[in-house]
Amino acid sequence: MTDGSGPADAPGHEVDRSGSDSWEELAARSGGGGGSESLSTVLIAFGANVLIALAKTAAAVVTGSASMVAEAAHSWADSGNEVFLLIANRRAAKPPDQQHPFGHGREVYFWSLFAAIGLFAVGAGVSVTHGIQGLRHPEAAESFVVAYVVLAISFVLEGTSLLQAWRQARAAADVRHEDLLDHIIATSDPTVRAVFFEDSAAIVGIVIAAVGIGLHELTGSSVPDAVGSILVGLLLGVVAILLIERNRDFLVGQLADPRARDLVLRWLLAQPEVERVSSLQIMVVGAGTVIVFGAVDLTGNAREGEVSHGLAHVEARLREHPAVVGVVLSLAEPEEPSLRPGTPT
Repeated sequence: MTDGSGPADAPGHEVDRSGSDSWEELAARSGGGGGSESLSTVLIAFGANVLIALAKTAAAVVTGSASMVAEAAHSWADSGNEVFLLIANRRAAKPPDQQHPFGHGREVYFWSLFAAIGLFAVGAGVSVTHGIQGLRHPEAAESFVVAYVVLAISFVLEGTSLLQAWRQARAAADVRHEDLLDHIIATSDPTVRAVFFEDSAAIVGIVIAAVGIGLHELTGSSVPDAVGSILVGLLLGVVAILLIERNRDFLVGQLADPRARDLVLRWLLAQPEVERVSSLQIMVVGAGTVIVFGAVDLTGNAREGEVSHGLAHVEARLREHPAVVGVVLSLAEPEEPSLRPGTPT
């Protein structure tokens, strides 16, 4: 409570109390990507990858190409990953309960972590191992036309899945006024990030495989084919490590975009009960969901009971936003400086 003894806003520094930022942007500012659209993105990717995996497996058996074996392993790994991502979306959408009062949002990172580990172990591991075996024990391939046809079909299907992920990420990036790649890396929605990077790696992998198979056909040597398999595996390993790291970041606990903090800070300062805010942390706890921790000073010289009611009312109004699953507000210490939008915590 402010009674004139606490640190008021410094002269010459006018606090913005307008709250003019669109309140509907909070989910986007905290990195959300849209639950139903994320599900559609994963379903499209799953359908495409199953069809591709079946076609590549058949082509690998017919041609004996090391690169095609690597591509088949890649697509089967992606298909399995999409199953994990579907589980992630379903589990994270469970409502709060007595044991999980802030919901189950972090389930999405737990299951997405499994998907990334699967990509590393199955996709990268099998591809590199098979490529090394191809170098040590060369085998001639055949029926190259079958391989080219399957790779062409795979390119179209992977491109379709990638386009869906790109559209979803592009829309969210536009809201945040961010570069597309920066948004995909930063987003709190791991399903969009996984599909985008896996499909992008798949497109590059198809090109590598086509080059390896083409050189095999032209030179009669299986070495380029085996090298192509190893390169595909290394590519998948890099993508898997990136996905593992980002899921680890969110499981350990990551703060939301600073612009999300400014959005909530302006909202708090616009409330009639709030005189100033001295501390504010916004923790991401799911795809586009956050918990708000803060310390505020209330207006006037209310009694203890009135202070408690005032804090509770502000917390309740803040929790009305679907992106906010929890709010913990306390009273600011008199000596703590005031926060202003646009300044570091």
